[in-house]
Amino acid sequence: MRLRAEARAGLAALALVCTAATPPLPKSMAPIPIFMLADMSSGQVLAAREPAKRFLPASITKVMTEYVAFEALSSGQLDLKREFVVSDKVANVWRWRITGLALAPKTTIDTDTLLHGIATVSANDAAEVFAEGYGGSVPAFAGIMNATAQRLGMRDSTFASPNGWPDGGLTMVSARDLVTLASAMIRRYPGLYHTYFGVKSMTYNGRTQFNHDPTLGVVPGADGIKTGHTGEAGYTFLGSAERGGRRLVMVLGGVPSPRQRADAARDLMEWGFAEWRSRRMFRAGATIGEARVQGGDRTRLPLVAAGPVFASMPAGTTQPVVLTLHYAGPLVAPIAKGTQVAQLEVAVLGQPASRIPLYAAKNIGRADLIQRLRNGLRALL
Repeated sequence: MRLRAEARAGLAALALVCTAATPPLPKSMAPIPIFMLADMSSGQVLAAREPAKRFLPASITKVMTEYVAFEALSSGQLDLKREFVVSDKVANVWRWRITGLALAPKTTIDTDTLLHGIATVSANDAAEVFAEGYGGSVPAFAGIMNATAQRLGMRDSTFASPNGWPDGGLTMVSARDLVTLASAMIRRYPGLYHTYFGVKSMTYNGRTQFNHDPTLGVVPGADGIKTGHTGEAGYTFLGSAERGGRRLVMVLGGVPSPRQRADAARDLMEWGFAEWRSRRMFRAGATIGEARVQGGDRTRLPLVAAGPVFASMPAGTTQPVVLTLHYAGPLVAPIAKGTQVAQLEVAVLGQPASRIPLYAAKNIGRADLIQRLRNGLRALL
């Protein structure tokens, strides 16, 4: 392993692993039209079919609704105890449908309960109550969803509803974009992720409903994320599991039946852990490299990943690994600790290179007069 530093900007899209060294996929993947399995710990895509093809997500849409809520909670714009009023419109449309909390008109429900309902039992009414209450209206909330998707780099996705109910094809995603969304949510809001996703059941107003995730309690380490189904979309799934600090994220789109979705989800996740070995490059919290800083009270900024960094390769093989540091430098102060400022490229021989985000390990303030003079002298020398 060697680490090279390049002060360059740019994001590398995840690509299909298609080398001769790739282990054969499980037979259950044959009828799945769209899928993707990525290793968050290395940024590598272990397998994919049509990763950039747009498809109807159905209730996976609700993951973006939850992500918007997580951003608002993190920034202080939303409180878990905030009460939302159930409008007559939402109650009349959704109250007697199977997938929901059967919310009555003019009743109130807090943020925490709404988010549990959306994530655990795929409550369509809860998603619309949140969209109306937080965004002002469903169209306005869809605008927030789309702006968020653009910020995350989800180039192939558009949203027109908070719950994924059929809308004439206005809500579309790609497997690549859903991996981006899931990765951002887990990295940035791990506490909220583990609070609201991976919960097996929910009881509200005396009615207990169960999570339809086919991996929970079946695949070791599985902790979410969301299933979906409509007549137009077929059966969809966005899932994740973590073992020994290594996390995989999976997308299934357009699956013909729930049984095929369940078999494919379990088999592909197990394949990812069993047929690929991980070589740890850096432990969690380790300094991966340094970036040059201009105009700061420090001239060098240590960089860290969100967790341990691995390089994935087919089991039974040992391949050379080249790590390259990318950033647009020198960075300009001030820089807040935790800000994403760089990327680590992981290149395993025989596999496409991938990138994972790196973050500032310290706060960098603006340099005072003495520090600027000292930094200038160092630069001359």
